[in-house]
Amino acid sequence: MKKIFISFLIIFMLVGCASSSDETSKSGKSDEKGGTLNVAFMAQPPTLDPHVTVAVPTAQIGRNIFETLLGFNERNEAAPLLAESFESSEDLKSITFKLRKGVKFHNGKEMTADDVVASMERWKVLNGKANTYFSKSEFVKEDDYTVVLKMDKPFTIAKYILATNINFPAIMPKEVIENAPKSGVEEYIGTGPFKLEEWKQDQYIKLVKNEDYQSPRKEPDGVVGKKDPMVDELVFHMVPDASTRTAGIQTGEYDVALNIPYDNVSVIESDANLEAITHPEGFSSVIFNKRNGLFSNEKAREALNLAVDKKEVMMAAYTDKKFYTQEHGLLTKEYVSWYSEQGKEKYDAYDPEAAKKLFKEAGYNGEKLKILTTREYDSHYQTAVVIQDNLKKIGVKTELLVYDWATLMEVREDDKFYDLLTMGNIPVTDPTQINFLDSRINYTGWSNSPKIDQLLDQLMVAPSDEEAKEIFGKLQDETWNYLPAIKFGDYDRVTAIRTNVEGFEWFQGPSFWNTTKSN
Repeated sequence: MKKIFISFLIIFMLVGCASSSDETSKSGKSDEKGGTLNVAFMAQPPTLDPHVTVAVPTAQIGRNIFETLLGFNERNEAAPLLAESFESSEDLKSITFKLRKGVKFHNGKEMTADDVVASMERWKVLNGKANTYFSKSEFVKEDDYTVVLKMDKPFTIAKYILATNINFPAIMPKEVIENAPKSGVEEYIGTGPFKLEEWKQDQYIKLVKNEDYQSPRKEPDGVVGKKDPMVDELVFHMVPDASTRTAGIQTGEYDVALNIPYDNVSVIESDANLEAITHPEGFSSVIFNKRNGLFSNEKAREALNLAVDKKEVMMAAYTDKKFYTQEHGLLTKEYVSWYSEQGKEKYDAYDPEAAKKLFKEAGYNGEKLKILTTREYDSHYQTAVVIQDNLKKIGVKTELLVYDWATLMEVREDDKFYDLLTMGNIPVTDPTQINFLDSRINYTGWSNSPKIDQLLDQLMVAPSDEEAKEIFGKLQDETWNYLPAIKFGDYDRVTAIRTNVEGFEWFQGPSFWNTTKSN
């Protein structure tokens, strides 16, 4: 992956005698800033207000417009962004944020504590996770550049929730927050490197360079390091058809095309004008209905874990080893604050004969088990097909219930409708965001493990990051015992870029700052 650390302007200043034509001749392309970057995007966002939706398109476009107090660095650690620094109290019941001075909103107004308090108080009501954990907490202005989060109890993982990249706590002007209807803000004004110029529904969203952007001073580092808006316009074209995105990147209509189908990657790789970039997208799983039916019995869940070949699942769903990783961890090695080896032996277990015996002990009597899935995500469907085939080999009958995505999202809430549900899970930033773990949030599959709930509670109030990580190891091990779901592995998606695009990166989403486009 290409990365620009030094702009053409800085090179010119350091070298002194080097002309723009000299630089072009050395690299074969111009590094001058400017121009329009055209992006083929998958779906129309319902809104650009990150406070009111968990929609991925809102987050991926909105991160260019809005910023947060904290964000994640490349080690997936929570770090200051609009905050200059942050510090937890000894009792872990408060966090003090010192704000960066001189940061301006797109309307020219300087960001102060009043804007931060208004934004965070609104977000903690609208974000489900924040509402759960911060409902009795308060963001308080101490002075114009100091905000304190006062919590009712110690909360070690608060910083991870505050740095979340989906449904994120965007900082907006106080007056925008105060005038916002429940459906979302009507003015999209942030502090980010780009600002909204035009939104033509179902066609495109045009952002323009924020000439007054105040970047963090550090080197590029996830979302918290240096950001330089190096193109004049950033245009997201709504192109839901994957073949159209692929064709458009080939012809040069688009400079960047997201979510290229695996079957089209070889076409991208064979074109000298294109580059294919793979990036983590989430993990593949099957979720058990633990409230009704056979899989309310833990032995039946253990049986399925032994019966299904995880390698076969991942190959069928993602077609090539370069697009997936066999990984047991609920949070992968990239999450250095959390990663644990606990539970790996249960992930690696594969014993169809033992599975057959366990199914019988669990009370299986030859009935058809119902697997809920969709063809709109082919990986979900292929996962269901492999599970069905593996179970057939040990005499367990199944039926695939195939629905469009919107219908599936409705029927999955019926606890008498299905036994198994194939799902893809987006990356999370801390263990509490893995929805199928906590029995108290009533997530589909309906977990009911007092031990897992207890470990989650212990993790949230652990007195140090090190102790939180140790508790997470126990939590992950218990997850592989209780089996609310089975993780099959981590998978990647593919983005295609033109070779005249430099500096584009993917970190928890596409990053278009520090990106240039040459002629």
